[in-house]
Amino acid sequence: MGFATSKSRFCRRDEPKRHALRRMGRHAAGEDPAKRQQILEGARQVFMNVGFDAASMNDITRAAGVSKGTIYVYFENKGELFQTIILEAKQVIFEDLRATLNAEGPIEDILKRFSIRLASGMTCEETVKAMRIAIGVAERFPELVRSFFGDHPDNLVDTVSDFVAERTRLGELRAEDPRLAAIQLLELSTGHLWKRRLFGLMEAPPSEAELVEMADNAVALFLSGYAARA
Repeated sequence: MGFATSKSRFCRRDEPKRHALRRMGRHAAGEDPAKRQQILEGARQVFMNVGFDAASMNDITRAAGVSKGTIYVYFENKGELFQTIILEAKQVIFEDLRATLNAEGPIEDILKRFSIRLASGMTCEETVKAMRIAIGVAERFPELVRSFFGDHPDNLVDTVSDFVAERTRLGELRAEDPRLAAIQLLELSTGHLWKRRLFGLMEAPPSEAELVEMADNAVALFLSGYAARA
């Protein structure tokens, strides 16, 4: 359940302050959330249909039903559009996953629900398409891949690490390195299914039964190593 374009200023970390101020002014002008969402939805349709490189701003204006000038009020280029789409989609998925981890109940049940929802989000059609787009432009625009795969503030590894650390403090888990345990849980929950989807070895998203089986096995293996001993 994350991008930039051509050698755009978006990719440059040493962006001049004068440009940053000008960009802030541009975004301040775009104050209509409905219009912003209209643009993002049009861009999402284009990216999912033709990919990143083939998508043009003209295509996006037609799909969104707005002028090119209107798009530039809200977004600097198609790279910023794509990154915004990915990060906002990630935020929705991650908020659901955080809520799952914060739920009441036995830790095994919580982890199974988390594993199912994570695998479901990672293997759905649009997520797989977005991952393929990001990988396809990774060498030219590494910021896209960082946004997608977690080298970004508020990422999922940190969230799961905090969960593991807290449950270790409460005596339910026993993890000397909560971050390593978190990474292992994420890999166990998604690795087999989403990699098959990503590389075209699995044409459709997994069934509910497949997700449950993956979650049961992932959580059993995770707890075999990290459950607190009686």
